[in-house]
Amino acid sequence: MSKTILWLAVGCLLSVIGFSADAQQPKNVPRIGYLDDGSDGGSAGLLEAFRKQMTQLNWIEGKNLTIEYRYAEGKGLDQLAELAVELARLKPDVIVVADTSAALAAKRATSSIPIVMASVGDPVARGLVASLARPGGNITGLASFADELAGKRVEILKEVLPKATRIAVITGTGGGGLGAQLQVKSMKEVASALGLKLVEISAGSDLENLVNAFQVAVRDRVNAIMTLSGAAFFGQRKSIIALAASHKLPAIYAQKEYVEDGGLLSYGVDRREQYRRAAIYVDKILKGTKPADMPVEQPTKFEFFANLKTAKQIGLTIPPNVLVRADRVIK
Repeated sequence: MSKTILWLAVGCLLSVIGFSADAQQPKNVPRIGYLDDGSDGGSAGLLEAFRKQMTQLNWIEGKNLTIEYRYAEGKGLDQLAELAVELARLKPDVIVVADTSAALAAKRATSSIPIVMASVGDPVARGLVASLARPGGNITGLASFADELAGKRVEILKEVLPKATRIAVITGTGGGGLGAQLQVKSMKEVASALGLKLVEISAGSDLENLVNAFQVAVRDRVNAIMTLSGAAFFGQRKSIIALAASHKLPAIYAQKEYVEDGGLLSYGVDRREQYRRAAIYVDKILKGTKPADMPVEQPTKFEFFANLKTAKQIGLTIPPNVLVRADRVIK
């Protein structure tokens, strides 16, 4: 009897130990990869909006969610490609991409890992999805109308500067890839229709190249300047704003953050809202929805910001008929 009791006791003890060990085994924590053409600091506000929305959906980084961040720091398409492959090797549950260049790099790196676009101009024209309603592959997320909006910004500059004849656009090194080329094409078409000459200045987004680009713009006697929309330029926006002010060049940008940081004008979509929406896509994918079954979302609201303090500093008067259309005027 005593041996029976002893064996029962040992059996119970082993069961308890086994149960305890099982209970202590770490659960599989979902992992997200994040790929950005720009910098950590440049995208901080956007990622804050993303993480906040993820938290509201009960995904908390460091607790039940891991995020692997990769930034190309504006070093070009080759660096993006390397980082995309690096992320794909980690086999995350989802890869979130900041812009067109990052999306194209991620697409080349994997055809199986779900990819969520935070803000990409016409993903159909860029070959990322089959259609907006039926993406059909491993990619979905948010479109941004980057091409059409690039042309619209040329129109606004012409309204602000009716006597302008030459406008410069700073592009990425080597033309900046397909996304940049499509934006420039839209700008050229609108500029030509308005009797404007669009001067392309190819430059990287690091400070030295930006300084050189503005020097070229001044030498070419342009009346105003623009940059393309994209994570690399967004991350260097404070340097761009300072250079535009020092050369007294009117400028219009793709995101309101430029104007909030001292830029003159902006017209585009709310990227913070797009990052919040991207979090909702990620949540659905983590819960089992396939990207192919999730239509690409298009923006329905566009924001026009103007900064009168900056206008005064560079000696510019923004026409009242333009100001009246602004969603926000910083005085």
